[in-house]
Amino acid sequence: MRPRSKRELSVVDQPQEIQPGLFPDDSLPDDLVGYRVPSACQIAGITYRQLDYWARTSLVVPSIRGAAGSGSQRLYSFKDILVLKIVKRLLDTGISLQNIRIAVDHLRDRGVHDLAKITLFSDGTTVYECTTADEVVDLLQGGQGVFGIAVSGAMRELTGTIANFPAERADGGESEARPEDELAFRRKNRVSRKTG
Repeated sequence: MRPRSKRELSVVDQPQEIQPGLFPDDSLPDDLVGYRVPSACQIAGITYRQLDYWARTSLVVPSIRGAAGSGSQRLYSFKDILVLKIVKRLLDTGISLQNIRIAVDHLRDRGVHDLAKITLFSDGTTVYECTTADEVVDLLQGGQGVFGIAVSGAMRELTGTIANFPAERADGGESEARPEDELAFRRKNRVSRKTG
């Protein structure tokens, strides 16, 4: 996102309620729960090479834990993986990595709550950000928006997908058990009964 003209829109920074239905229990994701590289790649639909390149060039870096030498595991947060999905979608529409980098720099400072209010549009070159229906209409009437990403829709999709992947806490604690992962629960209980 480059300096804004009259048509390029800004974010309204007023706190609002979490959009109902965005997350299963309508609470924000835990900032200490992360996903390792293989899971982040699968969830975002990108290759390891893309993820590694974007981390090395600081496009999307893991906010929970970065690689600190041989054998260390990067951990990507929910927000990191959401941004990875957005980058992938923008790349798929033909937007240059340079313009995507500008958009990501702009989005990076937003919390998950703020991101849920944004719809991104692109005319193939510039990325525009809208937070209200009026802004979307203004942009489309100006003939500038061709492709749009409703970030809240991407968040809902991600919330459903991410629940199927193993997570770990950065503080060493156990991540919340998933009721839908019954097989893992049974294995864990079987192992603890044998050792206990």
